[in-house]
Amino acid sequence: MCLISFALDQHPDFPLVLAANRDEFFRRPTAAMDWWTTDSGQQVLAGRDLQSGGTWLAINRNGALSAVTNVREGTPEAGRLSRGRLPLQALQSPHTMLNARLPREAADYSGFNLLYLDGTAGWYYSNRDAHPGRHVHRGLYGLSNHLLQTPWPKLVRLRQKLADILSSGERDEQQLHRLLITAMQDTRPAPDHLLPDTGVGPGTERFLSAPFVCGDEYGTRATTVVTLSRSGHIRVSEQSWGPSAQSLEYRTFHWQRETSGSDIIREIQTPDRRSPDGR
Repeated sequence: MCLISFALDQHPDFPLVLAANRDEFFRRPTAAMDWWTTDSGQQVLAGRDLQSGGTWLAINRNGALSAVTNVREGTPEAGRLSRGRLPLQALQSPHTMLNARLPREAADYSGFNLLYLDGTAGWYYSNRDAHPGRHVHRGLYGLSNHLLQTPWPKLVRLRQKLADILSSGERDEQQLHRLLITAMQDTRPAPDHLLPDTGVGPGTERFLSAPFVCGDEYGTRATTVVTLSRSGHIRVSEQSWGPSAQSLEYRTFHWQRETSGSDIIREIQTPDRRSPDGR
């Protein structure tokens, strides 16, 4: 993922709401979000990076969620290990065990932010944070390609949009997902004087500064929305995108939390049907 905004205990019906955009080269082979079994035997709902393995965002049947974003560092050396394995490890390993192991392995990865959420709480770890490892609780948060809550313009804009949507009182789950997916399609770049300086040059900073990156070779490839209701109902929506913001497949999954025998319902809309933004 390259941009995530999430709210913990900020809505009367939905204690967890998350919206995220994944930015990547369109040539990188990817499998769309679906249920699959990892090498360790855990079942996760996630997209799959078919080049290096792993994923950028994963959810288990109990609604625990993990996601990773890269830290933008200009031209960093490639890490020995793929960051895509981190969300799977976060869902598999107890927090105390992972928190002890990550500092020992930090140098094996390029810069990363790892987020884990379960209900109204979670934790965050970055191998570029001077004080890595912190808990997150009730509040509104944003994460992009720097540290948690770093006020990059697109993060601030999306976090405020999430706050506005939640404060509107919308209680229909499907409509809430549609509103958030539409909000994530913001292609406006930040003003030049607010651009961060991460070593990639002003032109690239400008190109990457919009919440939704629209390009022919690189851009936003998926928008994902996750909600957990007070009753334990989980809904996950993912809109896939092609070059120049071409609307591709739209998938939704929903099930009841902590009910081992509950059915998981999957709905898929192909590109020739209406996407959640009505196009």
